[in-house]
Amino acid sequence: MSDERPSGEIIDQIIHTTASDGRSICIRSIRSSDAEQMRAGIAHLSTQSRYLRFFSVQPMPSDSVIRKLVDADGHDHIAWGAIHMDGADNPAIGAVHAFRSSEQDRSGEFSVAILDDYHGIGLGRMLTAVLLINCCAEQMPVLDIQTLAENQAAIGFIRAIGGELRQWDSGVQDYTLEVKPAIAKLRATSDLQGIRDIFAALDRYL
Repeated sequence: MSDERPSGEIIDQIIHTTASDGRSICIRSIRSSDAEQMRAGIAHLSTQSRYLRFFSVQPMPSDSVIRKLVDADGHDHIAWGAIHMDGADNPAIGAVHAFRSSEQDRSGEFSVAILDDYHGIGLGRMLTAVLLINCCAEQMPVLDIQTLAENQAAIGFIRAIGGELRQWDSGVQDYTLEVKPAIAKLRATSDLQGIRDIFAALDRYL
């Protein structure tokens, strides 16, 4: 991996922690040099997971979409990834993004994806916590979330951290999430070591 990083103190943080099943995880900001890791991660998503994340079953997003996903400046596009520190390939296993709606806007669009083999071990909560803290530090206090109505796992999580349904159209649900209350709800998840490690590393940015 390249040492190239976007500017900004918070996105220079690298957090080493463990998932709920004991696997060693590294969480860090996504860089422009991560395009191939992004491709590899998306390629390992199941057809169903790819459909739920991109609303499409195409095998791989276009080159322009990949460039957009890794072109993160930590302010208008906030992006973090999780890496499984398995001592061999160290694969990218999850990513979370917030795209500011416009240069002057204080809201953004939220998305998260976790590889199928890593579901259910707290990664979604961990990546979301890092992203929300970064959003708070970058004056992005509201996030918009679009999810397919059939994605009950995502909807349950969104509601659990305070997301409110704003619109439901053609099988797609739009939620609004207030960042600071959501951070408070995630902080209360004291049973997950990863959450505790994240707040220990980033609390000073709140």
